[in-house]
Amino acid sequence: MKALGVGLIGTGYMGKCHALAWNNVAAVFGDVERPRLVFLAEANAELAAVRAREFGFSRSTGDWRELLSDPAVDVISITTPNQFHAEMAIAALEAGKHVWCEKPMATSLADAERMLAAQRSSGKVAIMGYNYIQNPVMRHIRSLIDEGAIGTVNHVRVEMDEDFMADPEAPFYWKSEAASGYGALDDFAVHPLSLLWSLFGHVEAVIASLAKPYADRPLKDGGRRAVENHDIASVLMRLPAGISGVLMANRSAWGRKGRIALQVYGSKGSILYDQERMNEFQLYTTAGRPAEQGFSTILTAPHHKPYDRFVPAPGHGLGFNDLKVIECRELIAAIAGMATHSIDFNHGLRIEKSVHAMAQSFREARWVDVPDT
Repeated sequence: MKALGVGLIGTGYMGKCHALAWNNVAAVFGDVERPRLVFLAEANAELAAVRAREFGFSRSTGDWRELLSDPAVDVISITTPNQFHAEMAIAALEAGKHVWCEKPMATSLADAERMLAAQRSSGKVAIMGYNYIQNPVMRHIRSLIDEGAIGTVNHVRVEMDEDFMADPEAPFYWKSEAASGYGALDDFAVHPLSLLWSLFGHVEAVIASLAKPYADRPLKDGGRRAVENHDIASVLMRLPAGISGVLMANRSAWGRKGRIALQVYGSKGSILYDQERMNEFQLYTTAGRPAEQGFSTILTAPHHKPYDRFVPAPGHGLGFNDLKVIECRELIAAIAGMATHSIDFNHGLRIEKSVHAMAQSFREARWVDVPDT
């Protein structure tokens, strides 16, 4: 497969993550051609030029649409705020480009459906930026579940908590706008939903409660503005095979920095995982140890693929950006026509349907079924 020509829209935190992944994927995996960093777009030409020099892109622009007509660009990374994903992804696909789009797909279900339709019409590859599923720990947990190490799974709990919106006097910004989506659900809870998808399949039914810890926030130029979405979500779920589930998400949880706590309970054991300790998990199994009480801690090691591509020794650990490199490798493999471990627009839309069903459930105060198509 020829070296891919890369375009990048957006150079904030996630834009830098994508740039690092594109820069590092060939060196880490060694089985792909080094991508060509062709064209970078930002909100203005000056910032774009600075970021292009920093990230290693050959050209830059203040108008993202210029990337669409450049024949040297094969794939476009979209790392802009949520409300711009749909327009940019659809335009890129219609221009014949592959797409790597950060989560969530869109701020409306209709836009997410249009994105999938555009992907299907284009025949191009389009995946979502759900890199937590790429953690070697999560892949190993999936294999343990599939092997029956903890028996038949009957209950799952997943929590996502951070404190970047915990301060009631933190200035209002776009994540509190209705235009950015529901808040804790689609800006945030989609990550634990991606883990549930990778382990068990799609959510079947939900009932949700949403909350706003703060009614308004200060504006930088004075005054205050009402918070337009919810920072806290609590959801009961029905998962495939009769598994009961609980999802909790909080963007205003003081002391939590990057917590995704997963608890999986089965008929013969349990598995515990916390994203803040992303290179280990806890396993309890009744098999062969009837007298023992308590969990064993398993550290990631080279036999937990593809950990070995980064570190040759156990216990040293991978980081967030390493997971993005793995995700980049999965995208390149998908473009090459290989089976991959990634969330394409088809599965991404199902996650979006889960989110919108949760919002509907909150509005109507009832259980809502999640469409499976």
